[in-house]
Amino acid sequence: MPTIEQSIEVDVPVHTAYEGWTRFEQFPTFMEGVEEVRRLDDNRLHWVAEISGHREEWDAEITEEHPGERVAWKSTSGKGNAGVVTFHRLDEQRSKVMVQLDWTSEGMAEKVGGMLGMDDRRVQGDLERFKEMIERNEPRA
Repeated sequence: MPTIEQSIEVDVPVHTAYEGWTRFEQFPTFMEGVEEVRRLDDNRLHWVAEISGHREEWDAEITEEHPGERVAWKSTSGKGNAGVVTFHRLDEQRSKVMVQLDWTSEGMAEKVGGMLGMDDRRVQGDLERFKEMIERNEPRA
């Protein structure tokens, strides 16, 4: 399983970053290729995304959740993946979001993309768009 580790600093309090990230239904607004994330129940999500030109669907289970600190998941069907996002307080108005993502690459296009670092750049782009979204929506004092 290839692994991606990326992080970004955001100019919002850690609780705001966490709350923004765990609104899973908003993922399509900042994650490239994600068409839909639908909550099935408290611990399960259904994903629809375009990956290497193919439409993929899978279910994922939230395996660990500590509000304001971390959320972890693993797929239970379809596209094999697992990961954790951690949230770190830098000061009252700044935090760091760290993503670790493991997935099963399938087919030549995904394997070549992974070797060329396209997946790392995609996740970094998602984090940059998350930063823009969460900072734009954070009320300022």
